[in-house]
Amino acid sequence: MALTRTEMDRRIDQHFRFEATDDVEGVLATLSPDVEHDIVGAPSGPTRGRDGARPFYEALFSDLSDSRVESQRRLYGADFLVDESIWRGKAPGRPFGLEGRGRPLEFRLLHVVEFTDAGDIRRENVWLDLAAIIQQLPQDS
Repeated sequence: MALTRTEMDRRIDQHFRFEATDDVEGVLATLSPDVEHDIVGAPSGPTRGRDGARPFYEALFSDLSDSRVESQRRLYGADFLVDESIWRGKAPGRPFGLEGRGRPLEFRLLHVVEFTDAGDIRRENVWLDLAAIIQQLPQDS
């Protein structure tokens, strides 16, 4: 049986709350054991399973801090949602290979998330505005 919009919202919002508190185990618990995790443009390409997604989140939480995701719009299907968001926070590490130097950062995100019938995320496809990130984190200064 397909999830309702409310159930999908609850699950993705829980996922974002775990991200905001840098809780790797919490984030991974929202994913299905065989999740396809795809950060579009990542050199590693899509990964499979919770253990495949773990290195991304560990790096993300050391590279970015004070994470806040503000959903702008959501579109729904039978077992998926598309979430357009704004990410805001700081970049103390090397997000996406760029020296953050603790600078503030804001960029657009697009998540395409597919769910299992039980409500776990079985596929997370993330598109981010890398041009905005590069503009805010110039490397020549």
